[in-house]
Amino acid sequence: MNRILTAVCAFVTLPVMAVADSSDQEAAAAGERIFRKCQACHMVGADAVHKTGPVLNGVVGRPVAVVQDFGYSDTLRALGAEGKVWTPEELMEFLAKPKDYAKGTKMTFAGLRKEEERAHVIAYLATFIAEDG
Repeated sequence: MNRILTAVCAFVTLPVMAVADSSDQEAAAAGERIFRKCQACHMVGADAVHKTGPVLNGVVGRPVAVVQDFGYSDTLRALGAEGKVWTPEELMEFLAKPKDYAKGTKMTFAGLRKEEERAHVIAYLATFIAEDG
């Protein structure tokens, strides 16, 4: 009986997991398109280098202002010193209006007004891991 119940649970759960994976992939694909607005200043991927903004590989879940060899604003360095982490929730707030979130930031981008666009960009960024880990 226990094996049957386990098999039934697995059978029911797999389609739900596939839909979630599909939704994540769709969100990341949409985020890739939206991220084009960010590419003037930021890069992601294996060959990414700092531009006006830091490389964003591994940004989701990373402490604020810790990328080596990048000159962060005093504001972002202070947030990092306070222990702030770029969680999806923090990124949602930051990407809405960077200058409101971090007064004094060097980032000139006005932000993404639509919550869905911010969520998609975060899903896209989450697909890139930091080069050193």
